[in-house]
Amino acid sequence: MTAGKARRKKSPNNMTKKQAQQRAEDLREEIEYHNHRYYVIDDPEISDAKYDALKQELVEIEEQYPDLITPNSPTQRVGAPPHEDLGTIEHESPMLSLQAIQQEEQFRRFYETCRDSTGKQRLTLVGEPKYDGLSLELVYDNGKLTSAATRGDGRTGEDVTANIRTVREVPLRLSKAHRRRAPDHLVLRGEVYMRKDEFKAFNNAQEKAGNKTFANPRNAAAGSLRQLDPNVTAKRPLRIFFWEIAPSSSSRPNTHWECLKLMRRLGLKIDSHASDLTSADAAVDWYRQMQKDRDDLPYEIDGCVFKVNTLDDQEALGTRAANPRWALAWKFEPRRDSTKIKNIEASVGRTGALTPVAVLEPVEIGGVTVTHVSLHNQDEINRKDIRIGDTVLVERAGDVIPHVVRVITNKRTGHEKKYKLPRKCPACGGEVSRPEGEAITRCTNVSCPAQLEQRILHFGSKQALDIDGLGDKLVHQLVTEDLVNDLADLFDLTKEELQTLDRVGPKSAENLVRAIAKAKDKVTLARLIYGLGIPHVGRALAGQLAAHYGSLDRLKNADEDELAGKEGLGRTIALAIVQWFDNEKNAALLKRLVKHKIAPQAEPRGDKLAGLTIVITGTLDAMSRDEAKEAIRRQGGKAASSVSSNTDYLVVGKNPGQTKTQEAGEHAVETLTEKAFLRLLKK
Repeated sequence: MTAGKARRKKSPNNMTKKQAQQRAEDLREEIEYHNHRYYVIDDPEISDAKYDALKQELVEIEEQYPDLITPNSPTQRVGAPPHEDLGTIEHESPMLSLQAIQQEEQFRRFYETCRDSTGKQRLTLVGEPKYDGLSLELVYDNGKLTSAATRGDGRTGEDVTANIRTVREVPLRLSKAHRRRAPDHLVLRGEVYMRKDEFKAFNNAQEKAGNKTFANPRNAAAGSLRQLDPNVTAKRPLRIFFWEIAPSSSSRPNTHWECLKLMRRLGLKIDSHASDLTSADAAVDWYRQMQKDRDDLPYEIDGCVFKVNTLDDQEALGTRAANPRWALAWKFEPRRDSTKIKNIEASVGRTGALTPVAVLEPVEIGGVTVTHVSLHNQDEINRKDIRIGDTVLVERAGDVIPHVVRVITNKRTGHEKKYKLPRKCPACGGEVSRPEGEAITRCTNVSCPAQLEQRILHFGSKQALDIDGLGDKLVHQLVTEDLVNDLADLFDLTKEELQTLDRVGPKSAENLVRAIAKAKDKVTLARLIYGLGIPHVGRALAGQLAAHYGSLDRLKNADEDELAGKEGLGRTIALAIVQWFDNEKNAALLKRLVKHKIAPQAEPRGDKLAGLTIVITGTLDAMSRDEAKEAIRRQGGKAASSVSSNTDYLVVGKNPGQTKTQEAGEHAVETLTEKAFLRLLKK
């Protein structure tokens, strides 16, 4: 990740095509990372505004160079892959995200574009609050709730049916008096959330019980609905607002406003603040009123959603790759407050990066107490002239991640102190350096305990070796007690050693040893390369390197020119990879991993599926959807996302999507069971 670097945005018009290609790849990597933080683990690291800016920059590059668009670009999909622990459900029609704006001028341009495109002098919109919760799709067949899934990646979501049944505002069957009015197949979208007062009481109870507390109602709602045990979800104060009848329903009224009224008649909870708006001026007035009223609402909102009312107009306007043209989200101004910087401390990351962190006098912003805020790097401190003792304006942009907007200089007393990052690492006392042209200062000691802790956490993360139970506190003890000095030491840990640590009993120790052994047996080459923490090598690039080189030995022996040329990585990344493998300690680590028989090989490429286009629907037992697509590509086939007349096979797993199976019938596409698909791969 390069999120910490101070980088001036460069217009694609001022880039060479090669520069644009590299920048696009960097952005995709960064956006994918933040998608995972936000959608999968509910622990975002940047503001919505900064995320939107990254996305917009990528859009601009791809508009300038359309041939650089890739199928896995964040502009071509929504969100991030779902957890597979809960099982998955494929959405019958894509559950798209909304384009976000923050200015009235942008809204009026949207209105005029929709009006002109539909040929109407006056266009009716529907305005609804933009809830800060977890989006959900629920399916009712013949009036009975049959499934519920999160948004996931927009096409496939996590199966939370058992959990949603515990939410009392969700009817298990529609109102008998009005059931006959409902479509036989009714697909609904809504938002699960927590009220502010109930969230506060819930967090207090969690704290008293010594359990995990949550930063905000959204994280609490998302975490509660993703519990593997529905009994835990049942104890959480979850609520829901329904806001859409999806196009995959067997029938719908003619307008979105009529859909909202139908849902209310069916006994579904609709927000009373939703409004039908007959002009752009009326919409702007309603938005401003909602912004004034937001603090008086019993739940959190961070903006307003506007949708073209007539469904035929929505269909005519159509969609982009990741969002509809007939709707948008107009965000509110970020929340701000002032406080004092008590101190500035440097934290050390897994790559040795020293990040200055301001320790604040606690300040409540948007219902969250803020005590620390990242200052990113020394250049940022110098640019804003931030000093210890300063009074600063702090903003939770997007109501999530706080940052310092500016110093309130007229409150200076003369006792403030300028800050410089230390010349020695605060964790190990080792030398630090700042390479020319970079904004980041790094500890050069590869044995630094702070770096080691972060590398272990990265190595054991879900995207790498996926070692269950390897958390922050345990890793800190492993390093401070000298049980783990490099990544390979994890595989030497014994149950007896682990039991010497604080709060690690026999069962916990046994579970961790078993989890490490399981990770060792199942690790793929791509996951191992990612887990090693090579600078600039994220998940996507790790997969490419694994597929191209096939083994760590071949990758290790690749020179800079080969990497930069064959993989199209550019000199910076190619040099970082070569330098990582040339490092003596890294070479020793790889030898130890091999001794532990951790040297996975990528499956060889073949041509068994050459010329074939294959689509997958539903959940497979033998592999994840991404693994299945990669297996198709390794054998020369094309893994498509939708069925067409060019599709050769549709692989049908558990809980298949009705749309794809129906389209397969219409186009006379042959369907395969999972067993038949696996036989095809092994031919």
